[in-house]
Amino acid sequence: MSLSFTNSIAVQSRARALVPLCVGAGAFLFFLYVGDTLLQDSDTFWQIKIGQWILDHHALPYTDFYSFTRPGASWISTSWLSQVLFALSYAHWDWAGPVILTTLAIALSAAIFVYLLDAHLELPRSVLFAMLAVLLSMHHILARPHILALPVMIAWVGMLMAAADRKGTPSWYWLPLMSLWSNLHGGFVLGLALIGPMALEAIWTLDSGKQVRLLLRWFLFGVAALAASCVTPYGWRTLLGATNILNLGELLSVISEWMPASFASFNPFEGAVLGLIGLGLFCGLTLSLPRILLVLLLTCMALTHVRSIEAFAFLVPLVLAKPLGSLSASAQTDAQGAESWPARYVNALGALMIVGAAWTSTSIYMSHHRFTFTMTQTPVAAVDLLEQRKAQRIFNAYQFGGYLISRDIPVFVDGRAELYGEKFVMDFFKAVEVKKLDNLTRLLDQYKIDATLMVADAPAAQVLDHIRGWKRLYADDIAVIHVRDDQQAAAVAPSK
Repeated sequence: MSLSFTNSIAVQSRARALVPLCVGAGAFLFFLYVGDTLLQDSDTFWQIKIGQWILDHHALPYTDFYSFTRPGASWISTSWLSQVLFALSYAHWDWAGPVILTTLAIALSAAIFVYLLDAHLELPRSVLFAMLAVLLSMHHILARPHILALPVMIAWVGMLMAAADRKGTPSWYWLPLMSLWSNLHGGFVLGLALIGPMALEAIWTLDSGKQVRLLLRWFLFGVAALAASCVTPYGWRTLLGATNILNLGELLSVISEWMPASFASFNPFEGAVLGLIGLGLFCGLTLSLPRILLVLLLTCMALTHVRSIEAFAFLVPLVLAKPLGSLSASAQTDAQGAESWPARYVNALGALMIVGAAWTSTSIYMSHHRFTFTMTQTPVAAVDLLEQRKAQRIFNAYQFGGYLISRDIPVFVDGRAELYGEKFVMDFFKAVEVKKLDNLTRLLDQYKIDATLMVADAPAAQVLDHIRGWKRLYADDIAVIHVRDDQQAAAVAPSK
């Protein structure tokens, strides 16, 4: 009987090693199937366009050359590597390229997440946490750089948390992760900010003598991580570029992904917060002060900006994994020790079979499915008409900026809010919402606008129908075009 039990443990151990890969493959196939939902944000257009520019010029942008309102203004791309990857994939496989690249990043994130949780939790719990994390992040899973950086964020925080759990310091061999993150996306500043709380957790229960020595080692690691984050083509300017977006003040409450979370109606994030409170109360979970601060910090970030919900979803379970695991009598056993060479071959064969099955499924699906960008972000017919009229200065809707850039048309504004600044973009939004009619007419005259391209239900589009000197030229379910009324201009001109 003992031999049978031992064999059962060995089989479970070998199967357990494949679970993260299975979870990753499942996430990949699911998001591949719903891949069109990843193409919903027009920022993807200008991300690809900048990546193409970098590849064509073998250089990185330092100024803006896509707008007619900020030409030559200082601007750097803190996501240049992601943009290049998106551009390469798009050039080779059209929209299937960015979709597959994004789904691979999601799959890798899920696999790493389950692998890290597996050190403390039972597999069912680890997989459940992964499913919940993906569910909470669904609103922000898009073909954009932050998703390519997601697996790096999870791996980095998992490494910091593991070091804190063992009352040690992170290995400097992991510093290239920070360099990779800082080249993929500006969110790397979160990874730097979390070093301090993790260091406090590492020294929390040690005696004072050991605390000082360990804190010094964490401090040196933090300095090294800061230096590693500057290993980019922009150097130290990467730090400034990554933090500029946080200085937009009131504007952050207007841009949808930077808005605070709303509990006006029940949503998954509200359920997660309530579930977190309920879990703590039901299990009698006791956390150290640094862990409490970490959970509160991540929760506050998610409440302040909805785009931070995925950080909450993936990082809070990593903070809670060890305390939760200590509550379980079957947390982990020593039976998961070193495996024999035959067992490793079995694992490798199983991994190859999973990857092969995912690849085959992908090939079959791709042979009869063509990914397309959401129509509400691509006013094709309206822009075709504007090009025919040779419109030069177009007052465009915020969400159409990326598409216009992809068509090589200078924009009034686009998703790079840090380029335009708080005052300019707030004036723009107030003009579009016609909170003051003077805002709209002033911007149209100040920037010598010869055509407007608004969403179909924009208040500005309705008001322009009644403003002297403007006429509606085109309208469909996506966009409305207004142009200067030449006939009225001629009527008021003095006759010869």
